[in-house]
Amino acid sequence: MAVRIRLQRRGAHKKPYYHVVVADGRASRDGKFIQKIGSYNPLREPPEISIQTDLYDAWIEKGALPSRAVQSLCKRARGSRPAEG
Repeated sequence: MAVRIRLQRRGAHKKPYYHVVVADGRASRDGKFIQKIGSYNPLREPPEISIQTDLYDAWIEKGALPSRAVQSLCKRARGSRPAEG
């Protein structure tokens, strides 16, 4: 079973938002998923990205393959955190 981390489209016509989900690669885009690990709202300014990076990293270690869009969102989410200290 090829597990993928990808976006699942939600929202109304022309008002999308997305869930970041872990799903079987054979499932349809908006079909069954194993676990929801985040969300993405491109309509906000700036776009709202919320990904549980600990779960993302755990699934990557287990062999899940992220889509290019999810890889990009994760990089942006990790880079946009405010500095601690």
